[in-house]
Amino acid sequence: MDAAGEAGDGASSKGGEGAPGDGAAWEAEWAMGRLRAPLSAGLYLVATPIGNLEDITLRALRVLREADRIACEDTRQTQKLLHHYGIRTPTVSYHAHNEAGRAAELVEELKAGGRIAVVSDAGTPGIADPGAEIVAAAIAAGVAVIPVPGANALLAGLIASGLDVEAGFCFHGFLPGKAGQRRSLLEGLRGGGTSEGKAAAVQVFYEAPHRILEALADVEAVFGAGQRVVVGRELTKLHEEFLRGTAAEVRAELGGRESVRGEMVLMLAPRGLRVEGAIESVAAAVRGLVGAGVEEKEALKRVAKERGMGKSEAYREWQRGKGR
Repeated sequence: MDAAGEAGDGASSKGGEGAPGDGAAWEAEWAMGRLRAPLSAGLYLVATPIGNLEDITLRALRVLREADRIACEDTRQTQKLLHHYGIRTPTVSYHAHNEAGRAAELVEELKAGGRIAVVSDAGTPGIADPGAEIVAAAIAAGVAVIPVPGANALLAGLIASGLDVEAGFCFHGFLPGKAGQRRSLLEGLRGGGTSEGKAAAVQVFYEAPHRILEALADVEAVFGAGQRVVVGRELTKLHEEFLRGTAAEVRAELGGRESVRGEMVLMLAPRGLRVEGAIESVAAAVRGLVGAGVEEKEALKRVAKERGMGKSEAYREWQRGKGR
């Protein structure tokens, strides 16, 4: 089976009947859709634009046109996209509040040979949006699940961030709305720092405009005044913007504006991130200094300063690690 056939969209094979003898001509015909069979049965996870309506693939448009139904996070939002491209495929709602029941209903259609596309309001379904439940149900039912890749805010932010993405990254979705939970999550990323010469993985979060200032304040409190961040705002839209600097600098910039709009991607490579091969923990560092005759309070102060940590966070790490 060729690559197109494996993708599940019914493409004819290169050596099939009626294919042009010249390879380049065949590729051109295939690219124009003239050699493709009708869309095959299965569940299609279709990425849609995150702002700019031009950010959609030709394949995505074809799947949306040929599918039997489109399951949408918000049918009204998706209709704007469908209307723009003249697509009249029937839609059905599929969101966080009806996901379980609707997934079961759609899987029955899929088992009967249906072709269903799943879309979120923007970006790739299943990434901080509904989609995971119907994928699991379809797989359990033996139905083909076909990804149709495209726009994604996480990746768009990362590649333009200027951070060392080669060191790896970890996506956490939206930061918790409650201050205590948000602080706990960030504190959970703190550790003894990275080993010498080893870059920290980039930590990526989505954040709402009305919470971004609080989130940046927590980043500064947990990781220290020198922690650098990148905030991507209004990605792919007319007012797309990247703000780079320390958490305090970016917070001051946004805080000085009359209003802040648009969902954001918040990225940072914590200097105190837990990674394999990390240097000694805060507790171990404090124990070492105390063993050398330094008073505990002074030892904590030194370790906190060296690692760009707040004193209270260094104390908590010390307490956690005392028994280890």
